[in-house]
Amino acid sequence: MTTDLSFDLERHTLGNGLKVVLHRDRRLPLVSINLWYHVGSKNEAPGRTGFAHLFEHLLFQGSENVGTNDHFKYVQQAGGVANGSTWYDRTNYFETLPSHHLDRGLWLESDRMGFFLGGIHQEKLDNQRDVVMNERRQRVDNQPYGRAYEVLYERLYPEGHPYSWPVIGYMDDIAAAQLHMVQEFFETYYVPNNAVLTLAGDIEYEDALARVERWFGDIPAGRRPIERPTMPPVEPTGQQRATLEDNVKLPRVYIAFPGPRYGDRDWYAADLLATLLASGKASVFYQDLVVSEHLAQDVAAFILPTEEPSSFTVISTGRPEVDPEVLERALMQRLTALSDKLLDESDVERARNRLLRYHYTELQNLSERADSISQFTTYFDDPAGVAREIERYRDITARDLRDLAARFLTLDRSVVLTVVGES
Repeated sequence: MTTDLSFDLERHTLGNGLKVVLHRDRRLPLVSINLWYHVGSKNEAPGRTGFAHLFEHLLFQGSENVGTNDHFKYVQQAGGVANGSTWYDRTNYFETLPSHHLDRGLWLESDRMGFFLGGIHQEKLDNQRDVVMNERRQRVDNQPYGRAYEVLYERLYPEGHPYSWPVIGYMDDIAAAQLHMVQEFFETYYVPNNAVLTLAGDIEYEDALARVERWFGDIPAGRRPIERPTMPPVEPTGQQRATLEDNVKLPRVYIAFPGPRYGDRDWYAADLLATLLASGKASVFYQDLVVSEHLAQDVAAFILPTEEPSSFTVISTGRPEVDPEVLERALMQRLTALSDKLLDESDVERARNRLLRYHYTELQNLSERADSISQFTTYFDDPAGVAREIERYRDITARDLRDLAARFLTLDRSVVLTVVGES
């Protein structure tokens, strides 16, 4: 059975290259403004990591016409909410406002796109650089298991690969950020022809497009070509292993494999497999490792939705009395055995239903829907693809999952990281 989720959409491109997607949903008097810049930590270089995340902070520090931290103030005064986030492949900024305040949101986003550099100075850079460094201390360096993904992906991807360094960046690189580097990064990537603007909610198309043209149309296109690396799949080099001592009470095992890129059919099969194995207490690995064998406190699995070939990761925290090597063997034996026999179709259907429920729930949220539209436009130049994504899971079978495991989840493609308490 298929479901018709076609959305009321219009798409346009302004003369300066800004892609605009308009999605009308007048059930509530709200509008979500969602702006994606096609730049993330992937576009950084060794020695200059953390720039995309630093910009997420800097772009809330005002411009020529908006004072420091006033972006949030103006949105909140209108009863709205705003935020931003950074990822390997993109940075996004978003507001949800009462629809009669659409102009306020468009003004704020266009102002920092067109007039950010006139408002940035050394004191702001120093301040936000310190904020980001402190964020790294809190989230990574001083957080139990905080450096695990950093160590894991440094080994999974070859040196110099854009996914081998953390999105937040390395401390020395953040500390070394200079004002001229910030200006160069902004002029290269934070330009209309490297962005997608989605408006979703209580709008009329002709009126909304006129407002977008008014606020964004005069911002000049970027002067430099946008160059992004296209990375081949990571080739197997034999199993790699590492142990990380940390201030933790319980051991944790991470097993990662190079995976398919987001958008490929294999990616949706891997997402379904991760859900089947370790999403929720009814999942296969949870029932085996936590409920039946009492080897683990928890277990999780996921595949990252990245533009370049991705990674499939399984994580499990061991019980205090269990040797982490025993837990690792149990995980690896189950992962490599997936290529030998078919999974139960009832487990496949359960996992599929869980994913469908998640997607349907996400699409009910106006802000999430706008974000998904921006994502599909940025990655695939296909805003309507968000309505079809759910169907990508429907025809995946147990045989597809077995085939996927045989090609991707092999011992010679794995990286195993064990996090143990400090000795």
